[in-house]
Amino acid sequence: QVQLVESGGGLVQPGGSLRLSCAASGSIFSITAMGWYRQAPGKQRELVATITSGGSTIYTDSVKGRFTISRDNAKNTVYLQMNSLKPEDAAVYYCKLDMYDHMVASTTYYWGKGTLVTVSS
Repeated sequence: QVQLVESGGGLVQPGGSLRLSCAASGSIFSITAMGWYRQAPGKQRELVATITSGGSTIYTDSVKGRFTISRDNAKNTVYLQMNSLKPEDAAVYYCKLDMYDHMVASTTYYWGKGTLVTVSS
């Protein structure tokens, strides 16, 4: 099995910064992508950013220019640097890992339990 442990959430004032980390452990092989999603109260979970094993990144429009996703392949860890935070960025942030299983020729998705980001003055 695979475990994802997120850290780095907390309370920050508008305009502030936070860095989220997500470390994957367990039976890890053939990671195709890692990413961050978020879910605010009363809203659906949405993609924030993803990064592939090759380093390609995708961001949702609302965070472009403010958030940066990166990964350390050796540590199976993905990061999300969040700058210029806005109240609308407040949410529970979830880490997601996509892993390709060659034995069954399919991709399995794993989720972390989430870390809370609060943006308030």
